[in-house]
Amino acid sequence: MTFSASTKSPDEWKVVTSAISTLVDEATFEATVEGLSFRGMDPSHVALIDIHWPNSAFQKFSCNDSIKFGVRIDEFSKLIRRGDKKDAVEVTIGENSTLLIRIKNGYNREYKVRLIESSSSSTPLPKLSFNSRVVLTPSTLDRVLSDIQVVSEYVTLGSEQPKITFSGKGDSGEANITLDQSSEGLEDISVKENSNATYSLDYLSRITKAVSSTGGSVIAEYSTKMPLRLEFRVANVGRIHFYLAPRVQD
Repeated sequence: MTFSASTKSPDEWKVVTSAISTLVDEATFEATVEGLSFRGMDPSHVALIDIHWPNSAFQKFSCNDSIKFGVRIDEFSKLIRRGDKKDAVEVTIGENSTLLIRIKNGYNREYKVRLIESSSSSTPLPKLSFNSRVVLTPSTLDRVLSDIQVVSEYVTLGSEQPKITFSGKGDSGEANITLDQSSEGLEDISVKENSNATYSLDYLSRITKAVSSTGGSVIAEYSTKMPLRLEFRVANVGRIHFYLAPRVQD
């Protein structure tokens, strides 16, 4: 079995590891001829991340079989972050259950990381249909969530064509933010049926901050009292899907 994946910079790996680290401490990747993927759920089973990184997004990619390998995500991320923006990164499965990380740009480094036992269980994706779909820039979503988080631990999303409202309340007060098609950062909104659902700001803020620096766009889809799905479109990576269960209110 062989696996080798190269990128022109460490930025793509940084985004992927940052996103994964918001939910889990250990990650099992799966490499196939089609690319690299990861799917995992946080210990409380509130949130799930599904990442697909196609082979075409890498500078070089080689995999002759289906391979699963596990890493401690903090250790892996710490090594990837040793690379500067212009450093090429190569990740390879080595001998004796090790992962080789080579960072090259004249000043060449090689790290060997011992792999951990891979989890063989597969987390199924929830089968959902959504009544509301909103397309935002990640920086806009990050700003909105930060503004709500000043007063609340939860955010309620309410959609009614052609606008979406974000609201939250806590002991210190309330916050309400409305975006419509004239608002900067709101790229599109589509509402089949008015929707209203509440989610944890902690989870949402962490994943958004982890990915927001990449630019692109984020698609938020949800229905009343149903899970939220965020799709981050990340340059040179592909897609990152994030699912979050709604808050169960008394």
